[in-house]
Amino acid sequence: MKINRRKILQALGMSPALFAGSPAMAKAAQETVSNSEYKLVGLNPKGMPPAITLVPMAPRLPEFASLDGKTIYMVDIGFNNGNVFFEEMQRWFKENMPSVKTIYRRKAGDYPEDDPKLWAEVKAAGAAVIMGVGH
Repeated sequence: MKINRRKILQALGMSPALFAGSPAMAKAAQETVSNSEYKLVGLNPKGMPPAITLVPMAPRLPEFASLDGKTIYMVDIGFNNGNVFFEEMQRWFKENMPSVKTIYRRKAGDYPEDDPKLWAEVKAAGAAVIMGVGH
């Protein structure tokens, strides 16, 4: 039976090139590597996540113990089908909390743009805001 050295070395994860050349060359190469001042450093590819700082919820004010008689603004910033979502929320409030007034508004501009006119209206007449900012 003939043994295929190449396949055995490959199965062990070694290259047949290790045995090419003279033993003296192999020994000199080994001494060069062991005497070198090079240092390998392995890094964890997962990285180090930052510490998590927990922030508690804001305390609830006594005047918001109930939404009865309050006005809730539903502000859509323009995400897809936001108007449909808010129409469904308004329907829910009408059926389940009829004393709560809901007002739907579409914010002017894109998400990062300010809408001072809308915020003044909300501040003057609203008790709470539900903003639809998408996913």
